Amino acid sequence: MKERVLNPYIGGILVGILAILIVYLTTVLIGDTKFLGTSTTFVKMAGLIEKFFVHDISNQYYDKVKLTIDWQFMFVIGIFLGALISSILSGSFRIELVPPIFRERFGNNFILRAVFAFIGGIFVAFGARLADGCPSGHGLSGMMQLSLGSLLAVIVFFSSAIIFANLIYRSRR
Repeated sequence: MKERVLNPYIGGILVGILAILIVYLTTVLIGDTKFLGTSTTFVKMAGLIEKFFVHDISNQYYDKVKLTIDWQFMFVIGIFLGALISSILSGSFRIELVPPIFRERFGNNFILRAVFAFIGGIFVAFGARLADGCPSGHGLSGMMQLSLGSLLAVIVFFSSAIIFANLIYRSRR
C-alpha cells in the first residue's frame, strides 16, 4: 500500500482551527479560557499514578495543577489515538523498536535506543516545565497570543533540536 501524506498547509490550517475552537469552547462551556498544550497533563498523569500508590500525597505543585482527568487529559489520549488512526489510514503504520535513522548511526541496539529515549524524555519534560509549557503550548497558543515569552521559548526549542540533531546524527566523514 502506498503511503498517503497530508499536505502540511492543510495540517497547519486544521491545527489553527483546533486551537481557536479550544479557546472558544472552553471559554463558552466552562467559563475559563484554556489553551492548546499538553505538558501539564503529563505532570497530572505522574501525580495520579503516585496518588494511586501513596494515598496521602502532599505536594504544592500537584495542588497547583489539580490532579484531575480533564479535557486536556482526554486531548492527550486523542493525540495518540488520532496518530494511530492516521498512520493506519495513510499506510505508514509499522512497529519499529529501533527507527532506521537511529539504526544507521548507532546500530540495531534496542536497549541503547531506550536509554537515549528515556534520557531525552527527561530533558524534554524538565525543559517544558522550566519554560512553563511545551512546544505545542508555546508554539501554538502562545504565538497565537503574540507572547514574547512564547516566541523566545519556541526559538530555544527549535535551536536546541537543531543543535542536538546535528550533534547526534551528523555523519562523520
